[in-house]
Amino acid sequence: MIPGAVAEAIRPHVGAVGSAQAVGGGCIAHATRIETPRGRFFLKWAEGEAGQTFAAEAEGLRLLCEASGPDLVIPSVLAAEAADGGPGFLLLAWLAPGRPTRADWERFGGALAALHRAEAPSGEGGRYGLGSDNWIGSKPQRNGWSASWPQFFGERRLLAQAETVRRRGAWRPEWDPLLESLVARLPEWLPETPPPSVLHGDLWAGNALATERGRFALLDPAVSVGHREADLAMTELFGGFDGAFYDGYRAAWPLEPGYAERREIYNLFHLINHLTHGPGYAGSVERTLRRFGR
Repeated sequence: MIPGAVAEAIRPHVGAVGSAQAVGGGCIAHATRIETPRGRFFLKWAEGEAGQTFAAEAEGLRLLCEASGPDLVIPSVLAAEAADGGPGFLLLAWLAPGRPTRADWERFGGALAALHRAEAPSGEGGRYGLGSDNWIGSKPQRNGWSASWPQFFGERRLLAQAETVRRRGAWRPEWDPLLESLVARLPEWLPETPPPSVLHGDLWAGNALATERGRFALLDPAVSVGHREADLAMTELFGGFDGAFYDGYRAAWPLEPGYAERREIYNLFHLINHLTHGPGYAGSVERTLRRFGR
């Protein structure tokens, strides 16, 4: 059941909601397909901290839309509101899912490369980061601007996320020296000033939707500006991306030598982020820390 306050808030955009059906993807929020006199739409809502994330998500979708080309679909934001004493919500155009072919996957890879090649915003203080903090899933993501990519990734991703999961009881104090050593040595592995790219930021298979028209859509972003390989690394962390996707990306923009090593460092951020999901991630975090933090 959609909360009455949300139904009233979206009425100017869609009219009265006729029916609502739960859909997948609502791990931290309620996710529904709604039928209205003006068509079908996607709506999600939540209260509390999860309800605070929607304004930042809408801004991330706007940034992706500005940077993306015609082969990539970014859902249109019709309305968004952060929770303030009631539920927050996000109202998007409905995207009908499809069955991707190998050619669709290859085009998706090329489209992501085009997104990464597009001109990225920058701010006072540097070319990497974002002007405001946002969210990755249910956790805050620290941004700000930096002139050094290794410095940004070390401070605003690895150290900041470790502190977040520490406060939630999922970080082991014996990892501190390893993480501090790894962060100090990041300039040995990461480029100082890579071409700045608009990053989706949370690009696992569940956030890439094959639409019925053969183009892929990007969902649930955690946008910032950084090294393009950080997006590619996450596509490999949990799997689910066809090999043609990587063929299409590399054909459009080949990777630099050493990517396999950098991939492990970039995915450490996501492994740390997932420590609160259960103890199964601790072994992977420790292995990466011991490999790069000595």
